[in-house]
Amino acid sequence: MTDEAAVRVFVDEVLAKHGSLEVLVNSVGGYAGGVNLWETDAKLFNQMFALNMRSGYILARATVPAMLKQGHGAIVNIASKAALDHAAGAAAYAASKAAVVANDGFAGGGVKRHRCAGELDSSQYHRHRNKPESNAKADFAKWPKPVDIAGVILFLCSDEAKLIHGAAVPVYGDT
Repeated sequence: MTDEAAVRVFVDEVLAKHGSLEVLVNSVGGYAGGVNLWETDAKLFNQMFALNMRSGYILARATVPAMLKQGHGAIVNIASKAALDHAAGAAAYAASKAAVVANDGFAGGGVKRHRCAGELDSSQYHRHRNKPESNAKADFAKWPKPVDIAGVILFLCSDEAKLIHGAAVPVYGDT
């Protein structure tokens, strides 16, 4: 998702096969944390921005023209609670997710854009569960499950949400 040419080819294939592009859900992302900003390797810092922020930019550049041409479409970018509630030792991650929220602040031409910022109980987090630098006090049983996030995404992309544009929707559960 960080290769603009590859994303354009993919979107062109989707359009050729289906004739339109109704929804983009950008759930691309990755986490690296546990290091103070001044100790963060520049390569890791750049990777966080490429994966978490630049991918959304590339996806929007590839999909929005088709949505504008057809006069409608919905984009949901998954951010993170860290975008608004910056945790110590996760500066690169938090900054990259905050950039997703800041970059997503426009709506126009019939394309709805939303951010769904949340903590997700997924296998990625389970791998980090026992690492002291990563969510040491987290109660994963209280985190939203993938099906919970999917319900919010489906709503935002539905006709029932036609009046909601440019919204940041927190889906945190009881974290």
